[in-house]
Amino acid sequence: MITALFGGTFDPVHLGHTNAVRSLLESEISPHRVIIMPAFVNPFKAGINTENRADCGQRLEMCRLAFEKLPRCQVSDYEIKKGSISYTSDTLRHLKTTYPDDELVLTVGSDSLATLPTWHRADYIIKTARIAAVSRSEEESHKIEDYSAAVKAMGGRVTIIKTRPFDISSTEIREKIVNNQDISCYMDENVVKYIVYKSIYKSGDK
Repeated sequence: MITALFGGTFDPVHLGHTNAVRSLLESEISPHRVIIMPAFVNPFKAGINTENRADCGQRLEMCRLAFEKLPRCQVSDYEIKKGSISYTSDTLRHLKTTYPDDELVLTVGSDSLATLPTWHRADYIIKTARIAAVSRSEEESHKIEDYSAAVKAMGGRVTIIKTRPFDISSTEIREKIVNNQDISCYMDENVVKYIVYKSIYKSGDK
């Protein structure tokens, strides 16, 4: 069995995220399950301004809405329930205990792959999980090949997963929401409805 981890802040979750998981499911890795793991606090984003941000429960629910239509996906509140900074090494250790006989796969984007050797307990991460690096363009694939060298030098395995282009970030989507711009083309319709219903990302409305 193969268990893949796909973590992130997901603030908000968008089609770039779901496209990546769909491509992972259709790839040569073809995991038996994908664990979607919203972070409580991303260690690289600790101390950021929380104004116009979704809280943990809202990010968790948005992930459930976004991924409920995809097969073999389950959203986990493990990191959120921990209530502390989310280190990938700790989460992989938890998954290794939960699924001791499974091969673990860590799914990352090109930016994350570039910094992976500097992560907390990177040696453990690279030893414990195969890396699935998601590429959204040919240019990004070339970058991933370069970034892979450092991971492979540490004994890691990297598989490039090609997915559809998606050129907008969660930060830019939040800005569009604040400015009352249409976001329906960037997100699952149920996530959009949830954001509107809960008035998420609107100052003073939460």
